[in-house]
Amino acid sequence: MNLASPCNVLMLYPLFTAESFWSFGESCKLMGVKRPAAPLGLITVAAMLPEDWTVRLIDCNTASFGEDDLAWADVVFTGGMMPQQADTLRLIDQCRAAGKPVVVGGPDPTSSPHVYEKADFRVLGEAESVIDEFIAAWEGGARAGLFIAPKFQADVTTTPVPRFDLLKFEDYLYLGVQYSRGCPFTCEFCDIIELYGRVPRTKTNEQMLAELERLYQMGYRGHLDFVDDNFIGNKKSLRLFLPQLAEWQRAHGYPFELSTEASVNLADDPELLDLMGAANFFAVFVGIESPDPATLVSMRKKQNTRRNIAESIHKIYAAGMLVTAGFIVGFDNEKLSMADAMVDFIEEAAIPVAMVGLLYALPNTQLTRRLAKEGRLHAGHDIAPVTGGDQCTGGINFDPVRPLRDILTDYKTVLERIYSPAAYAGRVDKLMTLLDRSRQRDDLVEGDIRSKIGAMETVHRVVTALPEARGPLWQTFMNCAKRDTSSARIAVQMIAAYAHLGPFSRKVIEAIDVRLAELDDQAVIPAATIEVAAARHLA
Repeated sequence: MNLASPCNVLMLYPLFTAESFWSFGESCKLMGVKRPAAPLGLITVAAMLPEDWTVRLIDCNTASFGEDDLAWADVVFTGGMMPQQADTLRLIDQCRAAGKPVVVGGPDPTSSPHVYEKADFRVLGEAESVIDEFIAAWEGGARAGLFIAPKFQADVTTTPVPRFDLLKFEDYLYLGVQYSRGCPFTCEFCDIIELYGRVPRTKTNEQMLAELERLYQMGYRGHLDFVDDNFIGNKKSLRLFLPQLAEWQRAHGYPFELSTEASVNLADDPELLDLMGAANFFAVFVGIESPDPATLVSMRKKQNTRRNIAESIHKIYAAGMLVTAGFIVGFDNEKLSMADAMVDFIEEAAIPVAMVGLLYALPNTQLTRRLAKEGRLHAGHDIAPVTGGDQCTGGINFDPVRPLRDILTDYKTVLERIYSPAAYAGRVDKLMTLLDRSRQRDDLVEGDIRSKIGAMETVHRVVTALPEARGPLWQTFMNCAKRDTSSARIAVQMIAAYAHLGPFSRKVIEAIDVRLAELDDQAVIPAATIEVAAARHLA
């Protein structure tokens, strides 16, 4: 029986149930938006559905949905990352209670499919390789099923232009596009190579320019993030794409200011740095994890050991791109001095936005498999907390080699030192002396969200909310303003980021204090028990 007919699809993007360094909640409020980034995965899947299917998208982080939305839908699509797991499960229950079949997919369902068994359909892996099977089953009358894509075989040259029309641009600080998937490296803790493989696959130049053109024609301007796991993973293809990207930007008056994620070996390639600068990239996220070479080797991140990392960061600054970076505390090979070493490195490299988290063994990674084999992995390691808790407050979901108390104390020390107002402002000031923006566009295009609030007003709002930071942040802003306009503009972005980073770091420190107190309580109880037993023995 063929039941092929138009279908109403309600896409629900689940809540992130925990705040994190990535959420930038206060900074978003400051800029008049609701979330940093839009749900690129769902709008990409939406573009793969039949043309006669009608799709609505509700981002639960920016809007609510009600009975009328569910009544309209024939089927609900949802899913996302591990921090969205708890809300995804809530949505599945709510939709099924309303009699609506639910399709779940995305990174976390792919890594932990057993967690999502209550969903009617599980579509696992990269959608390009499996969505047609689901559509055929649905139109054939199936109302439940499991569909698993072959690993790492999705042909991204067939990926359609995402359904940007489903988004409310004004809700987001920036939008995203994707050029490539996968990463050539083998970092033990990372799930990217498990989800997308070690051979980065890229879209065609024509595809990417079509996506940019669509956004341009829809009136979007400003910050656009290439969400690639490692933008420079396929350098051969990238060298062919970047000149065309730069020419497109020039021809359209540079409507987009670009950011991405890349491995630190970007600094080894002056040609790529120049090409990215010409295309108007202004920021790069780099996974540094640790300044200690032995720790880097143990986590299989050897690409970071073949260099002076701080000098590499400075080379990227010299090419006109600021660096935000990720760091992790809790690896087996860490030394007692790791806190000082990490703080010293962050200061030397002048990285204001340092995303520091506790090590969390993600589902389906080399690290998780090793810890399980060693009997050190905690039960429920793949179950996210219902509320609160992320890799900052709830990390170390395994038995560590170092005493947990030492790890938590070091982590607290790092956060206290790098996110004190004076230290943060000092790094912003130093960054501005290293950042060479002479080759990039520094004027804000009309329509950019950041043009809505002037520099002075932005700084004033931050220091009003955070009076303890008033002196250092104002001084840094004035120092940068005296140097040049571009320096001041980037400094304002960093100051706006502190509106979130400062308060959130203090929340994490408070949560770590609670964990430390719990450890102390646990240590006291056995000691008291021993004393009672000894007294009884003497009696």
